[in-house]
Amino acid sequence: MALTRREFIKVLGAGSAAGLIGTGQARHNSLFGQENMYEVPKTGNARILHITDVHGNLLPNYFREPNVNLGFGDTFAQFPHVVGNNLLKEIGVKPGSPEAYAFTYNNFEDLAAKYGKTGGFGQIKTVLDSLRDSAGGVGNTLTLDGGDTWQGSGTSLWTRGADMVEACNILGVDVMVGHWEFTYKEAEVLKNIGFFKGDFLGQNVRIMEDALMEDEYITMTEKYDGNGLFNEDDALPFKPYVIKNVGGHRIAVIGQAFPRTSNANPQKYFFPDWSFGLREDEMSELVTDIRENEKPDAVILVSHNGMDVDIKMASRVVGIDAIFGGHTHDGMPKPIEVKNAGGVTVVTNAGCSGKYIGVMDLNIKDHNMVGYEYKMLPILTNLIKPDASMVSFIDKMRNTTYDKNVVEARNSAMSNNPDRVGKTYDAILTEKLCTTEQTLYRRGNFMGTWDQVLVNSLREEHDADFAMSAGVRWGTSVVSGQDVTMEDLMTNTSMTYGETYVSEMKGSQLKEILEAIAENLFVQDPYLQSGGDMVRMGGLDYTIDPAAGYMERISDMKDDEGTPIDPNKSYKVSGWAQVGSIGNGRLMWDVAADYLRKQKHLNLSKVNHPTIKGVKNNPGIENYAGKLI
Repeated sequence: MALTRREFIKVLGAGSAAGLIGTGQARHNSLFGQENMYEVPKTGNARILHITDVHGNLLPNYFREPNVNLGFGDTFAQFPHVVGNNLLKEIGVKPGSPEAYAFTYNNFEDLAAKYGKTGGFGQIKTVLDSLRDSAGGVGNTLTLDGGDTWQGSGTSLWTRGADMVEACNILGVDVMVGHWEFTYKEAEVLKNIGFFKGDFLGQNVRIMEDALMEDEYITMTEKYDGNGLFNEDDALPFKPYVIKNVGGHRIAVIGQAFPRTSNANPQKYFFPDWSFGLREDEMSELVTDIRENEKPDAVILVSHNGMDVDIKMASRVVGIDAIFGGHTHDGMPKPIEVKNAGGVTVVTNAGCSGKYIGVMDLNIKDHNMVGYEYKMLPILTNLIKPDASMVSFIDKMRNTTYDKNVVEARNSAMSNNPDRVGKTYDAILTEKLCTTEQTLYRRGNFMGTWDQVLVNSLREEHDADFAMSAGVRWGTSVVSGQDVTMEDLMTNTSMTYGETYVSEMKGSQLKEILEAIAENLFVQDPYLQSGGDMVRMGGLDYTIDPAAGYMERISDMKDDEGTPIDPNKSYKVSGWAQVGSIGNGRLMWDVAADYLRKQKHLNLSKVNHPTIKGVKNNPGIENYAGKLI
């Protein structure tokens, strides 16, 4: 049973921060060390505020943390590859506490009922303003956004990310980087950047040589150049860094986009003129140049590399004081201090879906960062009074009428669905599709229940033997027993290339695909990992040995009836969101919505959890629903 607001305040202690209601946090077993978790006195002289991987989620939501986040080699048993009870022990948090709810999957349903949803831009705005006030005003703070902000909801898709740009302006974001931002068309990206009041950075993005020779491209960039974009001499579409004055101290902020954007998303359809890469050498040269010529008091990196890549980069690039990371959605309750030839770099990650705000106070002395204090604040929605200006904007935006001629003309992934026409965004998204027996979640190295819904609907739509769904990390959760809405579905499927497809594949090809994706995920060198989690397979069971070598990980492939997969037999395989080409089937959310409407009360009879070898003693897996051998 959920606590009443009065009971909740009694348990946690009354909060007193301006605009906050009942946000108190007991000192005992608290990560935050004071009565009110959102009242954070400034301990240094420059405060950095960090959000990342919001994925279009303007409203409060549920997000179940993973129970599978495996690490191998150097990452074995290292954050973020520690889950559940092991994580609670590492960070000294009591089971059942608000922190346990925020940072682990443990008792998710019970704690969700007790503590409610997390995130929400109205609530985030309130907390950010409180944190700015306690630091002595906005001039003493810098707000960073780690990217994956403009994509992941129905409204962000329909507005081409414009709703998120304006929301970030209201939020007061100073600097951001990108990843899924680039799955809109180049002109749309540049238009959004032109409206963004902060700085959009990307030291590792380049303009391709052929594009530099095209008058059409130069004209386009000049048209949307509102923030110092495009340096033709250096082939840079975005500024690599910016100097910000924070509390009277000069902070150099470098931006790093997701290095494998071109591999993970359909480049030729959306950003044919830009290339991406890790570019570690260029990063080292840039840091050295900034240190020598700008004479900053501190150098920080806002990154979309992913946690493991950031840790490796921190060990090799000298001169970065702190990395504020994204991409892997790791809610890091404490930072990692990484040693390198020049000293120590602090590495953090602030989760996803608006669930957390990272707060780092830098202690700067004699033009050097000599210390820091860091806190990760979970945004417990029910205990925070939302900011009125943000609520007003969101309400107005959601009451926009769906205009087919406008919305579908600018979205490549749009079907002619007459049911949407004339309705408001809010009316479309609040449709109740069914109720659910199981909690629907996605996050984790392997199959989630939301993924099973998608592959089941794909198999039904295309009468396929098997179905594939990409192991993306974004997507909110639905607690068991609750209604599944169109909004819930859109937060797990909204993208600009959501078309479905069906094709013929031999059993040997299926194995090759699984092996290739497993290599991208589990190769032990983080620089060779492509991001994301294992592809989700519907109707297909298999065994995986993550620590094995390439083409040696996948075995014992069988269909749902237990029949072994014949390598020489052709099978009908459906899927969605192809990177190399655009499918010709209906959109994933339309396919899945029809499937869910038919269910009325969803009860998944089987989830295709793979069997996993050699991980029984790995602290990155706990309470796995499949088989471990």
